[in-house]
Parts: sequence; structure tokens; C-alpha cells
Amino acid sequence: MDDAGDGAGACGATNSAAPVTAGAGGYSPVAQALHWLVVGLAIMVVSLGLAAGSAPHNSATRADLLLVHRSVGLTILLLMVLRVLWRWRHPPPPLPPSLARVEAALAHLTHLGLYLIFILMPLAGYLASAAAGHTGTFFGVFEIPRLVPVNERLSQWAIALHLVGQYVVYLLVALHVAGALYHAVIRRDEVLGRMLWHHRSARFGS
Repeated sequence: MDDAGDGAGACGATNSAAPVTAGAGGYSPVAQALHWLVVGLAIMVVSLGLAAGSAPHNSATRADLLLVHRSVGLTILLLMVLRVLWRWRHPPPPLPPSLARVEAALAHLTHLGLYLIFILMPLAGYLASAAAGHTGTFFGVFEIPRLVPVNERLSQWAIALHLVGQYVVYLLVALHVAGALYHAVIRRDEVLGRMLWHHRSARFGS
């Protein structure tokens, strides 16, 4: 996203193993698609979690909400792994040179935190269920394998991490959105535009 990553240049032309850097103007369509997919699914998974929490215990409604909540969470985990792999081979465009060091450091830390929390949260949710001996399905299509033995203490720790983690998600997302709005509305620079499709289209005159 907003991490500095300029470095393909001439080296990329002579070394096929070198990472492919995104253009200075914006992120690649794949990076943009993965970003906005995670955004949409994150809104969905939070809404499902809140709805499941307010549904009657041991009800069919709660069970259905939790099934979809867990399935969406695992989808986010898969997409985050794909984002990490894509980012490794396609470093993001550099931050504008006008940013102060403190601003750049905050952007990097927020991004790192978002990557970590969106990987840890689905893992914690999975461990909370699997370690408690529960089995589930992925959107009702196939059974999710239980890869850990029953361990009530591990399950309780995972539940606690999942519950606390949601507030970390709210904080990091709030910082991320506030930073994007600050650059779009106050500074009026290209930081937000780099993750928008129209920015790339404008560069190619389409």
C-alpha cells in the first residue's frame, strides 16, 4: 500500500528474479482488487460478528451467522496471504517525497499493523473453534479440517485474542481512513488516488 518500494528500474530488465515494482503513479490492478476485496469482506465479517453476538444462543440464526462469519474470515486470511505474496514480488509505489519522516513512519506502521491483524484475527477465530473441538464448513460447501488437537486453554486464549483484536482492527482502520482522508481533503496529494482505478486510467489516457 503506502510503503516505499521503488527499485525495479534497469535492474528488473536484466534480472528476471528481481521484484516488479508498481509504477510511481499507482498500485497495480491486482493490488487494488485485493485491497478493495479485503475492505468489503472486512465490513461484512464485522457486521456478521456483531449480528451473531446479538442472536439468541443455540439458535439456528446464530449458527448460520457464525458459519458465514468464519467462512468470510478464512477468505480474508487467504486474500491476505495472496497480498503478501503479491507485494513481495510487486513492491508498492513510493510515498510522495513531500511526506515528513514521521508521516511516512506512521503510514508504514499502520500498514504493517493492518496486515498482521487481518492475518491473526482469522487464525485466532479458527483456533478458538478448532481447539474447542468444533467442526465447521466453508460456506456449507466442504468441511474445514481441524488441524489442532482439542485444547480448552488454547481455545480460551484464542477467543480472548479474537475479542481484543477487534478493537485493534477498529483503531488501525480508523487511523488508515483518517490518513487517507487527510491526504485527499487537506493535503490534496496522490496518496489515496494511487489505490483508485481512475488514477491509473488517467495516467494511460483512458
